[in-house]
Amino acid sequence: MKLATVGYDASDHAAVVMEHEQRLVLLDRAAGYALPRESRPLLASMSDIIEGGDRAREAIDRVLADPPEAAVVDTTDVQWRSPLPNPPQIRDFGGFMDHFRNARARMQGVPAHSVELPRVQLERPLYYIANRLALAGHETDVHWPAYSTVRDYELEFACVLGRGGTDIPRERAAEHIFGYTIFNDFTARDTQMEEMATGLGLSKCKDFTDANVLGPWIVTADELTDPYRLSMVARINGTEVSRGTSADMDHTFADMIAFASTATRLYPGEVLCSGTVPTGCGVEHGRFLEPGDTVELEVSGIGVLRNTVVTA
Repeated sequence: MKLATVGYDASDHAAVVMEHEQRLVLLDRAAGYALPRESRPLLASMSDIIEGGDRAREAIDRVLADPPEAAVVDTTDVQWRSPLPNPPQIRDFGGFMDHFRNARARMQGVPAHSVELPRVQLERPLYYIANRLALAGHETDVHWPAYSTVRDYELEFACVLGRGGTDIPRERAAEHIFGYTIFNDFTARDTQMEEMATGLGLSKCKDFTDANVLGPWIVTADELTDPYRLSMVARINGTEVSRGTSADMDHTFADMIAFASTATRLYPGEVLCSGTVPTGCGVEHGRFLEPGDTVELEVSGIGVLRNTVVTA
């Protein structure tokens, strides 16, 4: 099942993507026709659906059995939002070691195979906390900050948690995944180089309006049975610039969930991002973005996430 959040008729709605991605069922509207009053809040938003668990899934199945005409709209008539507009947290991990080797090799002018990464990076799925409020969705313009002129995309995908917990065992981690989406971690590379030199870590290089793009929707975990055999492609203005595979992940989502939950409570709706697939950003191959460029990220089994970069 593909679940989206869209703007329609001056309101935002959680929706099911239907009919070859051409039509949508607005779930809150459908619930008003098909569900008893006490069950309608289960489908009020994506957060409600996730937190509703099996009861929400059963409610969706019920409204989809015979969706009312008033709840069905064409995808051309909506504005795409981040599928999860208010995640409680976004963590972006470094799941692909060859991404870091490629980037460092490019900057240092050495072969990638000669780059040695810190042992802690190889042993642990390290992450940073992204700005969960700086979100954008599919087909929206990304407004680039005036302080940066080196504009980069990052080709990633992410899991969305359906259940929380603390000290989650790795072998039980998959039970906590609600679904998967695509993530474009837009980065101001010139600002990043300045900030990293201080030793304080990431700041305004990734913290600006529209920096974190999720979408176009969430594919539920039961539909995407093997997240580690996905092709991942990036295009700029229709030309392919990056190609990789999730099979190259060194740290899986199970590793990430187990590590992040160590002595920390995770919550339903949290987003855990894969990190950049090898070759999946401009810093690895020297092709950065200009104002007006359109970036498409395609992940097999999920879809295509498309955004245009504009000046702020």
